[in-house]
Amino acid sequence: MKKIGLLSDTHSYLDDAVFKHFENCDEVWHAGDFGSIDVVEKLKDFKPFRGVYGNIDGKDIRTECPEHLRFDCEGVDVWMTHIGGYPGRYAPAIKTDLIKNPPKLFICGHSHILKVQYDPKLALLHLNPGAAGKQGWHKVRTLMRFDLELGEIKNLEIIELFNR
Repeated sequence: MKKIGLLSDTHSYLDDAVFKHFENCDEVWHAGDFGSIDVVEKLKDFKPFRGVYGNIDGKDIRTECPEHLRFDCEGVDVWMTHIGGYPGRYAPAIKTDLIKNPPKLFICGHSHILKVQYDPKLALLHLNPGAAGKQGWHKVRTLMRFDLELGEIKNLEIIELFNR
């Protein structure tokens, strides 16, 4: 079993509370729009890390993180990308590939909208952790924690940080 801490859209602001909420996590995943290479480095220094770049991220971050990340974790096929849409409205750039070979867990950022949605057509769970940073139109900063075990996604938690 692995406990995962998931965040997105930090936009150069990494709240100290992230480290507290993710202290018992085995890995930290970031779904793009870091805003600063410092955010990448701090997360990499903290825990085993996986991340994808977002539309605001520069060359330094794009060198460290891919646009799409597809991997297996504890028997769960995961696809993480920054701009991916959501069930019924997937981003045109990935829709065909997503339909041809859907993962079990599809993670995106970008919208700053916290979302947990099951797609029965593709039999996948879509997660968007919302935005953990202060920049953007969201009112509450959010994170997610969950467990992956024997091909299952379990114990999903939504964590609200202080207001933006």
